[in-house]
Amino acid sequence: MGVIEPILMYVIIVGLGGIGRALAEISVNNGNSVAVIDQDEERCNEIIDHFDVLAIAGNATTKSILVDAGIERAQALIATTSDDAVNLMACWLAKKFDVPNVVSIVNQKEHSEMFKEVGVHISENPDELVAERLYFWTENTDLHQLASIPGGSIFEINVDDDAPMIDHEIKELEVTDFVFIAIKREKGDVIIPSGKVRIRKGDNIIVFTKKDAEKNCLNMLNRQLKRSL
Repeated sequence: MGVIEPILMYVIIVGLGGIGRALAEISVNNGNSVAVIDQDEERCNEIIDHFDVLAIAGNATTKSILVDAGIERAQALIATTSDDAVNLMACWLAKKFDVPNVVSIVNQKEHSEMFKEVGVHISENPDELVAERLYFWTENTDLHQLASIPGGSIFEINVDDDAPMIDHEIKELEVTDFVFIAIKREKGDVIIPSGKVRIRKGDNIIVFTKKDAEKNCLNMLNRQLKRSL
């Protein structure tokens, strides 16, 4: 079987804040050709000192700036500024140039529909998403996220010694919007669970939860697999 080669792209990143700079680094490290646009010339000079990118100091809502950045051959444009008007206009122009993949952050939720109407893939307020995730982990200190995949996340949860569902079969658990993937036992055994497998203290249970039901699913698991306070 042959090796699957990664798909390389010409990517334009609008905005060199924390997200834009991180995206530039990821894109370059994955072998893509990258152009970045930012109105701050100092940011542009700084990034070309660290990465092999084309840096354009200018306004990404200006057609000529996008042309200078190579919009006519771009496979993707990602808008990351803190100004939704700038992001939306840059994405709209990218669509006019038939860029196949156009992605943007949206800083204010009420603007989301405008981006969707233009046909832009969006990620809503990144600061809010990070804050929610940090707060979630303060409430769930014994959970470990193993992976985030489209549509959901994979977590590992440790079963407490005094958990209500110890010695019960898996089929007795209250289950909504999550599935068990595997159970790791204390001696290192890994079990692909069926409904008749009994939960033991010290089990590490790996589960998949839907993204939109993640909080409710994990609260449900905590009630059944963690020590009652």
